[in-house]
Amino acid sequence: MNTWIKKILISRAGYGIMLSRIAIGIIFVAHGSQKLFGAFGGDGLSETAMFLESLGISSSFFMAILVGSTEFFGGLALIIGLLVRPAALALVIAMLVAIFSVHINNGLFLSNNGYEYALALLAVSLMILIEGAGRWSFDRYITQEYLK
Repeated sequence: MNTWIKKILISRAGYGIMLSRIAIGIIFVAHGSQKLFGAFGGDGLSETAMFLESLGISSSFFMAILVGSTEFFGGLALIIGLLVRPAALALVIAMLVAIFSVHINNGLFLSNNGYEYALALLAVSLMILIEGAGRWSFDRYITQEYLK
């Protein structure tokens, strides 16, 4: 039994974490879809890249792909409960970057494009990173069936 893999996948968390991970996963998939595909009224890759460039972020097209993919595929991982901790870690990093590069100077409140919403996403992502996938997840199934 590989203890390193077990530490990543194992979770003793219950249904509350599972519900939080699925809900936050849906939100991240939607936001990633906006950035990558222009879905749900989003800007798509080229507009996202131009926005990142306006912030002074170099390699803006690559970074737009990176942030969109992190949100989209990280959200999918949360929804299905597979490799939840690595996905949550990537999403924590994405939210920290969003807070400190986009929202921090606007204050807390969302009405002023502040960091309120990104902070909530960060907090839930951190909770999932700490607690694991919870019930009804592939991570839990793998640890119970194959890593006993």
